[in-house]
Amino acid sequence: MILQSRWTETMKWQVILFFSMLSLCYVFGQVSYSVPEEMSKGSLVGKIAQDLGLDLKRLKTGKARLHVGNSAEYIELNKERGVLLIKERIDREALCKQTTPCALHFQMILANPIEFYRVTVEITDINDNAPIFKMKDMVFEISESAVKGSKFILEKALDSDVGINGLKSYSLNPTDNFALKLNDNTDGGKEVEMVLEKPLDREKEEQLTLTLTAVDGGEPQLSGTVQIHVTILDANDNAPVFTQSTYKSSLMENSPRGTQLITVTATDKDEGTNGFVTYSISNNIDGIFDLFEIHETSGEVRLIGNVDYETSKHYQLNIKAKDQGGLSDSCKIIFDITDVNDNSPIIDLMSTTQSVPEDSTLKTVVAVMNVHDADSDDNGVVKCFLNDNVPFNIESTSNSFYSIITDSDLDRERASEYNITVTCSDEGVPSLSSSVTLTLQISDVNDNAPVFERSSYEAYIVENNTPGLSIFTVKATDADWNQNARVSYILEDSSVNGVPVSSYVSVSADSGVIHAVRSFDYEQIKDFHFRVKAQDGGSPPLSSNVTVKIMIQDQNDNPPQVLYPVQTGGSLVAEMVPRSADVGYLVTKVVAVDVDSGQNAWLSYKLQKATDRALFVVGLQNGEIRTIRQVTDKDAVKQRLTVIVEDNGQPSRSATVVVNVAVADSFPEVLSEFTELTHDKEYNDNLTFYLVLALAVVSFLFITCLVVIISVKIYRWRQSRILYHSSLPVIPYYPPRYSDTLGTGTLPHVYNYEVCRTTDSRKRDCKFGRAGSQNVLIMDPSSTGTMQRIQSEKSILDEPDSPLEQKPPNNDWRFTQGQRPGPSGPHMPYGTHIRWTPKNGTRATGGPEVAMGTGPWPQPPTEAEQLQALMAAANEVSEATATLGPGTMGLSTRYSPQFTLQHVPDYRQNVYIPGSTATLTSNPQQQQATAQQATQQALPPPQASAQPEPPKAAQTPASKKKSTKKEKK
Repeated sequence: MILQSRWTETMKWQVILFFSMLSLCYVFGQVSYSVPEEMSKGSLVGKIAQDLGLDLKRLKTGKARLHVGNSAEYIELNKERGVLLIKERIDREALCKQTTPCALHFQMILANPIEFYRVTVEITDINDNAPIFKMKDMVFEISESAVKGSKFILEKALDSDVGINGLKSYSLNPTDNFALKLNDNTDGGKEVEMVLEKPLDREKEEQLTLTLTAVDGGEPQLSGTVQIHVTILDANDNAPVFTQSTYKSSLMENSPRGTQLITVTATDKDEGTNGFVTYSISNNIDGIFDLFEIHETSGEVRLIGNVDYETSKHYQLNIKAKDQGGLSDSCKIIFDITDVNDNSPIIDLMSTTQSVPEDSTLKTVVAVMNVHDADSDDNGVVKCFLNDNVPFNIESTSNSFYSIITDSDLDRERASEYNITVTCSDEGVPSLSSSVTLTLQISDVNDNAPVFERSSYEAYIVENNTPGLSIFTVKATDADWNQNARVSYILEDSSVNGVPVSSYVSVSADSGVIHAVRSFDYEQIKDFHFRVKAQDGGSPPLSSNVTVKIMIQDQNDNPPQVLYPVQTGGSLVAEMVPRSADVGYLVTKVVAVDVDSGQNAWLSYKLQKATDRALFVVGLQNGEIRTIRQVTDKDAVKQRLTVIVEDNGQPSRSATVVVNVAVADSFPEVLSEFTELTHDKEYNDNLTFYLVLALAVVSFLFITCLVVIISVKIYRWRQSRILYHSSLPVIPYYPPRYSDTLGTGTLPHVYNYEVCRTTDSRKRDCKFGRAGSQNVLIMDPSSTGTMQRIQSEKSILDEPDSPLEQKPPNNDWRFTQGQRPGPSGPHMPYGTHIRWTPKNGTRATGGPEVAMGTGPWPQPPTEAEQLQALMAAANEVSEATATLGPGTMGLSTRYSPQFTLQHVPDYRQNVYIPGSTATLTSNPQQQQATAQQATQQALPPPQASAQPEPPKAAQTPASKKKSTKKEKK
């Protein structure tokens, strides 16, 4: 509302028009306007065409424009209406700060002929800025001894507005102890001082808070406030006093940094810390602290920045002197800046002509420029001139404006271009100058039109091309020179099937290359034509055109589409074939089409999969499905055919169709078969899943069983190794393999007596020696063989199929479990087997032999072990012979006192073994002699020591059968 009110007041334009007749027959005018700041974009500034008396047509034909130089463009020209409008919102404070008046200076330039007018737009201020204090709070420390009338310099408020809208007055609240005093400055500003009106008493009040309000004179009135915090101190009752209230000094611009400018002095009558004065700059102007500094204790002012006369012609510093008690005084330092010639003339080319025709008339203006120098007095006076040997001249049209005009006839054949150097120098000491060079081309007359190389063009492009693909190039030439010979290619407006041709192709303006804008589809458009225009750069331009025809080539980009049979997702369609159908019966016909053309649309039909391939055939060209043999009753009712349709493109594309055929004579017969057809896929998928699952389970079980078997084997082997390394005494084991190694025996069978011991027999003192390497020890005194011969026959006895191996006797001669000597019952895990084998065919008269150690041993026993085994066997035989009495069967009582004849039959004389022709005898003399001879003859030769192996339990015929069965398993 405030801005609108201000705008209505300033709408009464004060327009001052100045028209003056200038030299050289050029008429220039000057017009001035006044507008307020902050006007909205597009607001009216002035009717410049009306004010200058110009016709709107002249603005258009003269290509009127505004030239603002290096400054920002705030005003724009509307040539249609002949008015000046606000282009950008104008902030007077940002544009001119405190400078008044604030104005924009620019020129309006017309061409053909060249004319220009000077325009000045004054920017008036509005009250859009409230007074502000740069400090948030002012803090003062004042001694209670401060006398009435003591002054305290306050920070001045800043108001960016000027004139009546600027800062007007201050007010202080409350005013119990202090009053406000305003002092006028030479620059029109006001110094604000707070004067002590009533003595202070620290004992009553140590802190005071005052509010300083600054008010401007605008409408409506704006204000700003700041808090003043006063701390009351003791004892200091004298304030510093400057020797002068105002200091003046001159300063040359561009003075070096660090230059000592002036020294100010303030004295304080107090002593000690209360008389110590410090100096500071109290200005609140932006940038002042970047230019000047003052020594805190000496008061010396130095230059720390660069001062520029063109920026500011004088500077004012407010110096504050303050003692330690909080009392202060102030003074002013005014620096007048002296100008030096430090700015070269600036040449601003306002309008230039790049080229002129060779038939141009004399006094033709080719350039207009503005030259100005920021320096003052003689340092800012400028003169300009051109270089020699050019047919041009420079003339001053008005203050600081120059025009370059033709001075003689131009001939392009003599010189096709000119380099015009303009030099401008000022009159300063030393003189500074600037120069600029213009290149002016002499243009030719445009009298030749471009000519195409052909009268028409044809081009081919394959469909499905990439957008932006280059199709081909048109070429035209122009006989003119330079710009007149520069050919540009333009696509003339036309349509293809109602669509603009620009959506199909584009033409490069420079090279004439025609690009495809879109991807073409042969099935939608096969060809189209358009016209291309070639236009030169002359004025007026000349042109010619040519017709271009584009033909689209087909590509195999569409697969065949099956029209029949229709494939539906929810229902099932089947063709019925009667069982009486003959060979060649037409079942159905697969109909397919391909939207491509030519060879890409040739279709062929093939039978890919069928329930019975021997029943149906598909026509390669026509897609007819026929029977190739007579339908029989054995043929399945449901027949599923998969037909693939392929085109003849490269690469070929295909489509498949499933044809369901029902071999039946009636529909009810088909219905029951095809109700489950839709579930076949799901059933097959489930069946495959279950088969894979079963295979995985079986494989897992097999691997598990294999791991368990290997683990059991390893466990048993480790147990056997533990027993093998045991420190317990070893009980000899006499395996059930016995044979007549010397060929003197008469019994073909083997028989044995078993002597069983208790489970802890391994801990008794009765130990048996081990036989060596499965050797057979012959206890017959009549034997003349040696141990070496017996060892050589060991390998034959060890073979399972050896002819010398004897089978055990029949089971009917053995004792029952209750009749065996020793502990009764099944708890007999350890036992010693003693076998007698008759030799030389004698019955009871032949000496018995004791075969020992025919079982498997890991290594042959040592010589001491063999001797120990032989002696133990001989002792057993002797004891058995000496103690043989009724019912003892020659067994020693050391084994068990229970072995009596009351447990077993009496075999003392002659013992008959069923199933065998062998007879046992109980002759003690014969047995003792035989044992002694065997002891002497059966000593083996020394052998390498062998590691012991744990004894194995004796095998009976029954246990051998069980082990045989396990081995077979």
